Amino acid sequence: MIAQQYDASGAHFAFTDRWGGVSAAPYDELNLGGAVGDDPAAVRTNRELAAKALGLDPADVVWMNQVHGRDVAVVDGPWGDREVPAVDAVVTARRGLALAVLTADCTPVLLADPVAGVAGAAHAGRPGLVAGVVPAVVRAMTELGADPARILARTGPSVCGRCYEVPEAMRAEVAGVVPEAWAETSWGTPAVDVTAGVRSQLARAGVPTEGQPHVCTLESADHFSYRRERTTGRLASYVWLGG
Repeated sequence: MIAQQYDASGAHFAFTDRWGGVSAAPYDELNLGGAVGDDPAAVRTNRELAAKALGLDPADVVWMNQVHGRDVAVVDGPWGDREVPAVDAVVTARRGLALAVLTADCTPVLLADPVAGVAGAAHAGRPGLVAGVVPAVVRAMTELGADPARILARTGPSVCGRCYEVPEAMRAEVAGVVPEAWAETSWGTPAVDVTAGVRSQLARAGVPTEGQPHVCTLESADHFSYRRERTTGRLASYVWLGG
Protein backbone atom coordinates (compact mmCIF):
# COMPACT_ATOMS: atom_id res chain seq x y z
CA MET A 1 0.00 0.00 0.00
CA ILE A 2 2.63 2.54 1.07
CA ALA A 3 5.46 1.78 -1.34
CA GLN A 4 7.91 4.38 -0.02
CA GLN A 5 7.97 6.53 3.06
CA TYR A 6 10.60 8.99 4.25
CA ASP A 7 10.75 10.90 7.53
CA ALA A 8 13.39 13.59 7.96
CA SER A 9 13.65 16.38 10.51
CA GLY A 10 9.92 16.43 11.14
CA ALA A 11 8.99 16.24 7.45
CA HIS A 12 7.02 13.23 6.23
CA PHE A 13 6.85 12.02 2.62
CA ALA A 14 4.91 8.97 1.40
CA PHE A 15 4.09 7.34 -1.94
CA THR A 16 1.51 4.63 -2.58
CA ASP A 17 1.54 1.67 -4.94
CA ARG A 18 -1.61 0.07 -6.40
CA TRP A 19 -2.15 -2.67 -3.81
CA GLY A 20 -4.17 -3.02 -0.61
CA GLY A 21 -7.41 -1.29 -1.61
CA VAL A 22 -10.96 -2.31 -2.49
CA SER A 23 -11.40 -1.06 -6.08
CA ALA A 24 -12.33 -3.56 -8.77
CA ALA A 25 -10.60 -3.89 -12.15
CA PRO A 26 -9.49 -1.89 -14.05
CA TYR A 27 -8.86 0.32 -11.00
CA ASP A 28 -7.57 -2.49 -8.80
CA GLU A 29 -6.80 -2.13 -6.04
CA LEU A 30 -5.80 1.09 -4.27
CA ASN A 31 -7.17 3.70 -6.66
CA LEU A 32 -7.11 7.07 -4.89
CA GLY A 33 -8.37 9.19 -7.79
CA GLY A 34 -11.96 10.37 -7.65
CA ALA A 35 -12.34 11.44 -11.29
CA VAL A 36 -11.35 8.32 -13.25
CA GLY A 37 -14.68 6.45 -13.31
CA ASP A 38 -14.23 4.31 -10.21
CA ASP A 39 -16.96 3.71 -7.62
CA PRO A 40 -16.89 6.79 -5.33
CA ALA A 41 -17.49 4.61 -2.27
CA ALA A 42 -14.44 2.51 -3.14
CA VAL A 43 -12.32 5.65 -3.55
CA ARG A 44 -13.45 6.96 -0.17
CA THR A 45 -12.58 3.63 1.46
CA ASN A 46 -9.19 3.57 -0.25
CA ARG A 47 -8.40 7.09 0.93
CA GLU A 48 -9.34 6.12 4.47
CA LEU A 49 -7.16 2.99 4.29
CA ALA A 50 -4.15 4.94 2.98
CA ALA A 51 -4.56 7.68 5.60
CA LYS A 52 -4.84 5.11 8.39
CA ALA A 53 -1.67 3.38 7.17
CA LEU A 54 0.12 6.73 7.44
CA GLY A 55 -1.30 7.61 10.84
CA LEU A 56 -3.33 10.46 9.34
CA ASP A 57 -6.93 11.53 9.79
CA PRO A 58 -8.54 11.34 6.31
CA ALA A 59 -10.19 14.67 7.07
CA ASP A 60 -6.74 16.28 7.34
CA VAL A 61 -5.68 15.49 3.77
CA VAL A 62 -5.95 18.19 1.09
CA TRP A 63 -6.60 17.00 -2.47
CA MET A 64 -6.52 19.04 -5.67
CA ASN A 65 -8.54 19.30 -8.87
CA GLN A 66 -5.48 18.90 -11.11
CA VAL A 67 -5.58 20.47 -14.57
CA HIS A 68 -1.94 20.41 -15.82
CA GLY A 69 -1.38 24.08 -15.07
CA ARG A 70 0.80 26.16 -12.76
CA ASP A 71 -1.65 27.70 -10.29
CA VAL A 72 -0.95 27.31 -6.57
CA ALA A 73 -3.40 27.44 -3.65
CA VAL A 74 -2.38 28.37 -0.11
CA VAL A 75 -4.39 26.29 2.37
CA ASP A 76 -4.80 26.22 6.13
CA GLY A 77 -7.26 23.34 6.29
CA PRO A 78 -9.29 20.84 4.24
CA TRP A 79 -11.73 22.16 1.64
CA GLY A 80 -14.76 20.90 3.58
CA ASP A 81 -17.93 21.71 1.63
CA ARG A 82 -16.14 24.18 -0.63
CA GLU A 83 -15.49 23.37 -4.27
CA VAL A 84 -12.00 21.98 -4.77
CA PRO A 85 -10.15 24.55 -6.92
CA ALA A 86 -8.48 23.78 -10.23
CA VAL A 87 -4.82 23.98 -9.19
CA ASP A 88 -1.72 21.86 -9.60
CA ALA A 89 0.06 22.84 -6.41
CA VAL A 90 -0.83 23.53 -2.79
CA VAL A 91 1.20 24.94 0.08
CA THR A 92 0.48 25.20 3.78
CA ALA A 93 1.97 26.57 6.97
CA ARG A 94 -0.20 24.33 9.12
CA ARG A 95 1.62 21.44 10.73
CA GLY A 96 -0.18 18.11 10.59
CA LEU A 97 -2.11 19.02 7.43
CA ALA A 98 -1.23 16.56 4.66
CA LEU A 99 -1.04 17.65 1.02
CA ALA A 100 -1.75 15.02 -1.63
CA VAL A 101 -0.91 14.67 -5.33
CA LEU A 102 -2.58 12.19 -7.69
CA THR A 103 -0.57 10.69 -10.56
CA ALA A 104 -0.44 7.82 -13.03
CA ASP A 105 2.75 8.76 -14.96
CA CYS A 106 3.20 12.46 -14.10
CA THR A 107 5.78 13.45 -11.49
CA PRO A 108 4.60 14.16 -7.93
CA VAL A 109 6.74 16.81 -6.24
CA LEU A 110 6.78 16.99 -2.43
CA LEU A 111 8.53 19.80 -0.56
CA ALA A 112 8.97 20.75 3.09
CA ASP A 113 10.89 23.29 5.16
CA PRO A 114 10.61 21.90 8.71
CA VAL A 115 12.23 25.01 10.25
CA ALA A 116 9.70 27.42 8.75
CA GLY A 117 6.87 24.90 9.11
CA VAL A 118 5.92 25.16 5.43
CA ALA A 119 5.06 22.27 3.10
CA GLY A 120 4.19 22.15 -0.58
CA ALA A 121 3.05 19.62 -3.15
CA ALA A 122 2.86 19.86 -6.93
CA HIS A 123 1.58 17.79 -9.85
CA ALA A 124 4.13 18.08 -12.65
CA GLY A 125 3.26 16.50 -15.95
CA ARG A 126 4.80 17.62 -19.21
CA PRO A 127 2.46 20.65 -19.56
CA GLY A 128 2.95 21.68 -15.92
CA LEU A 129 6.71 21.37 -16.26
CA VAL A 130 6.69 23.71 -19.24
CA ALA A 131 4.20 26.08 -17.56
CA GLY A 132 6.44 26.36 -14.49
CA VAL A 133 4.44 24.77 -11.68
CA VAL A 134 7.65 23.79 -9.88
CA PRO A 135 9.16 27.30 -9.54
CA ALA A 136 5.64 28.56 -8.74
CA VAL A 137 5.23 26.24 -5.75
CA VAL A 138 8.71 27.07 -4.45
CA ARG A 139 7.93 30.77 -4.77
CA ALA A 140 4.65 30.33 -2.86
CA MET A 141 6.50 28.52 -0.08
CA THR A 142 9.12 31.27 0.23
CA GLU A 143 6.31 33.82 0.54
CA LEU A 144 5.22 31.89 3.65
CA GLY A 145 8.73 32.02 5.10
CA ALA A 146 10.44 28.95 3.64
CA ASP A 147 14.10 29.11 2.65
CA PRO A 148 14.83 27.23 -0.60
CA ALA A 149 18.19 26.07 0.78
CA ARG A 150 16.37 24.38 3.68
CA ILE A 151 13.61 22.78 1.62
CA LEU A 152 13.63 18.99 1.55
CA ALA A 153 12.44 17.70 -1.83
CA ARG A 154 11.16 14.30 -2.93
CA THR A 155 9.87 13.19 -6.34
CA GLY A 156 7.79 10.05 -6.65
CA PRO A 157 7.01 7.27 -9.13
CA SER A 158 6.51 8.52 -12.70
CA VAL A 159 7.17 7.47 -16.28
CA CYS A 160 10.91 7.65 -17.00
CA GLY A 161 12.69 9.31 -19.89
CA ARG A 162 13.51 5.94 -21.44
CA CYS A 163 9.77 5.20 -21.78
CA TYR A 164 8.03 8.56 -22.31
CA GLU A 165 8.01 8.66 -26.10
CA VAL A 166 6.81 11.90 -27.72
CA PRO A 167 6.95 13.45 -31.20
CA GLU A 168 10.20 15.21 -32.03
CA ALA A 169 8.49 18.59 -32.16
CA MET A 170 7.11 18.09 -28.65
CA ARG A 171 10.52 17.12 -27.29
CA ALA A 172 12.01 20.23 -28.86
CA GLU A 173 9.27 22.39 -27.34
CA VAL A 174 9.85 21.02 -23.83
CA ALA A 175 13.65 21.10 -24.10
CA GLY A 176 13.44 24.70 -25.30
CA VAL A 177 12.06 25.59 -21.87
CA VAL A 178 13.75 22.92 -19.72
CA PRO A 179 16.82 21.54 -21.53
CA GLU A 180 17.38 18.84 -18.90
CA ALA A 181 14.09 17.18 -19.89
CA TRP A 182 15.47 16.20 -23.33
CA ALA A 183 15.57 12.40 -23.51
CA GLU A 184 15.61 9.40 -25.80
CA THR A 185 13.69 6.17 -25.36
CA SER A 186 15.48 2.88 -24.87
CA TRP A 187 14.52 2.08 -28.47
CA GLY A 188 16.03 5.31 -29.85
CA THR A 189 13.05 7.64 -30.38
CA PRO A 190 12.38 11.15 -29.00
CA ALA A 191 11.33 11.29 -25.37
CA VAL A 192 10.86 13.65 -22.41
CA ASP A 193 12.22 13.09 -18.90
CA VAL A 194 9.83 15.06 -16.72
CA THR A 195 11.49 14.09 -13.43
CA ALA A 196 14.90 15.25 -14.67
CA GLY A 197 13.26 18.51 -15.70
CA VAL A 198 11.60 18.91 -12.30
CA ARG A 199 14.86 18.35 -10.46
CA SER A 200 16.65 20.87 -12.65
CA GLN A 201 13.97 23.48 -11.94
CA LEU A 202 14.22 22.81 -8.22
CA ALA A 203 18.00 23.22 -8.38
CA ARG A 204 17.66 26.54 -10.23
CA ALA A 205 15.25 27.71 -7.53
CA GLY A 206 17.91 26.94 -4.90
CA VAL A 207 16.33 23.71 -3.61
CA PRO A 208 18.82 20.86 -2.97
CA THR A 209 18.06 17.80 -5.09
CA GLU A 210 19.95 14.87 -3.67
CA GLY A 211 19.92 11.61 -5.60
CA GLN A 212 16.76 9.58 -5.12
CA PRO A 213 15.71 6.17 -6.37
CA HIS A 214 13.20 6.40 -9.19
CA VAL A 215 10.39 3.99 -10.04
CA CYS A 216 9.09 4.09 -13.62
CA THR A 217 5.32 3.70 -13.53
CA LEU A 218 5.14 2.34 -17.07
CA GLU A 219 7.69 -0.38 -16.28
CA SER A 220 6.32 -1.28 -12.84
CA ALA A 221 3.32 -3.61 -12.55
CA ASP A 222 2.97 -2.40 -8.95
CA HIS A 223 2.00 1.12 -10.05
CA PHE A 224 -0.79 2.63 -12.13
CA SER A 225 0.27 3.92 -15.56
CA TYR A 226 -2.04 5.85 -17.86
CA ARG A 227 0.28 5.33 -20.81
CA ARG A 228 0.27 1.56 -20.27
CA GLU A 229 -3.39 1.04 -19.34
CA ARG A 230 -5.36 4.19 -20.27
CA THR A 231 -8.33 3.34 -18.03
CA THR A 232 -6.71 2.89 -14.65
CA GLY A 233 -6.41 4.20 -11.10
CA ARG A 234 -4.28 6.91 -9.56
CA LEU A 235 -1.41 6.78 -7.09
CA ALA A 236 -1.11 9.31 -4.28
CA SER A 237 1.89 11.10 -2.84
CA TYR A 238 1.65 12.82 0.55
CA VAL A 239 3.69 15.41 2.44
CA TRP A 240 3.10 16.83 5.90
CA LEU A 241 5.01 18.29 8.82
CA GLY A 242 4.92 16.93 12.34
CA GLY A 243 3.92 19.15 15.25
